[in-house]
Amino acid sequence: MSAPTLEARNLVKDFTLRSGLKTSILHAVKDVSFTIEAGKTVALVGESGSGKSTIARMLMKLETPTSGQILLDGKDSGMRGRAVEEYRSQVQMVFQDPFASLNPFHTIIHHLERPIRLHHPKLSGAEVRARAIELLERVRLSPGESFAERRPHELSGGQRQRVAIARALAPGARFIVADEPVSMLDVSIRLGVLNLLADLQREENLGVLYITHDLATARHFSDEIMVLYKGDVVERGPADEVILNPQHEYTKTLLGAAPEPENLGRLRDEVRAELAGR
Repeated sequence: MSAPTLEARNLVKDFTLRSGLKTSILHAVKDVSFTIEAGKTVALVGESGSGKSTIARMLMKLETPTSGQILLDGKDSGMRGRAVEEYRSQVQMVFQDPFASLNPFHTIIHHLERPIRLHHPKLSGAEVRARAIELLERVRLSPGESFAERRPHELSGGQRQRVAIARALAPGARFIVADEPVSMLDVSIRLGVLNLLADLQREENLGVLYITHDLATARHFSDEIMVLYKGDVVERGPADEVILNPQHEYTKTLLGAAPEPENLGRLRDEVRAELAGR
């Protein structure tokens, strides 16, 4: 039996811009194709405005492609109806901002129980709560009961992002779209969240699209890297190959513009040591 796949096939997204009586077309995404297999992480790397988040929104059915298809296990679910509900139970997103993605008025357990009830309506209340507590412990918020009745403002940024990851797993997702998941966190806690994503990817056999502007973390947490420039994938390949032997000038520019190389080097060493110890 073949591995589950999430495929973007020839995705195009144009936006119409209006200024007074004039209109123009912004070609945000230009004929982008890629496949994410279960158990693999693909990094989509580019600067702000390159089209990364537009691709993420199309994958989540929040934007309609101008043309192209999004296929889950070879099937196109369209944009509405029961097929989309099933698609969204299998493909979930971790948003960039852990401070905005959680409702401040709801408890942590509520954030997890709601998607479980939505996608597993036959479970009893006790079973739903037990699954939610288990999810908290899977994202290393343990013991889960001690976090269940808290509200988001009582958690750190890193803990909130762990809750967001647990919420993405709650429906039983097989694919995670992680849109700059650590860019708004303190540098000191980014590695822990990325290691958690890497652990879950291996443990759950998840397919992950890791969207980032940071080539250093893309290399060490991804199997493949795609470099996006003005809506075009200008380079792609195995992570080490793209970083160590870049072919496109834009990739070389991104590598050359990486801030504080001594910190990136330390991060690489920490990642290697962390993964080597497993």
